Amino acid sequence: MRKIVLFQPEKPGNTGNVMRLSMALDFSLAIVGEPSFSLSEKALKRAAMDYLLTLNVERYKDLDEFLDKHKNYEGYFVTRYAKKVYSDFDLKDHEKNQFYMFGKESTGLPKELLKNHLDHLMRIPMAINARSLNLADSVSIIAGEVNRQQNYQGLALEESIKGKDFILQ
Repeated sequence: MRKIVLFQPEKPGNTGNVMRLSMALDFSLAIVGEPSFSLSEKALKRAAMDYLLTLNVERYKDLDEFLDKHKNYEGYFVTRYAKKVYSDFDLKDHEKNQFYMFGKESTGLPKELLKNHLDHLMRIPMAINARSLNLADSVSIIAGEVNRQQNYQGLALEESIKGKDFILQ
């Protein structure tokens, strides 16, 4: 099981995009703590589209509850303070339970959490003067790398809705 985890998300549009991405790239999704918006907000639904109908979003009141229930997972924490680039991690084992946690848009993940997981901190390289990337973009980068390393296990490698020869018709 592969899981995207959002810690106290603050923007409904980002969370909606992550919901859509999670469903499309075959990740489950968890939200830890209270988002700064209602999960029924219009912006969230617009970004997630009809994918909300098929995606089960797990909710956890805090980090302790989440971490306690995911002791059998290999956890990775995405932060600008990591010393190791995300692509340097070996994520090939699609049989292993893995989660990828992303912090809130304004402040990221709590420092104490990061200090307790130094070997599992992932960095997305950016321009020297860049402070951060958009949350949904960051999730896309990591989810794409996980799928690449796992040879796109379980994902459609050809057009399945309109047919593989659609452009030739």
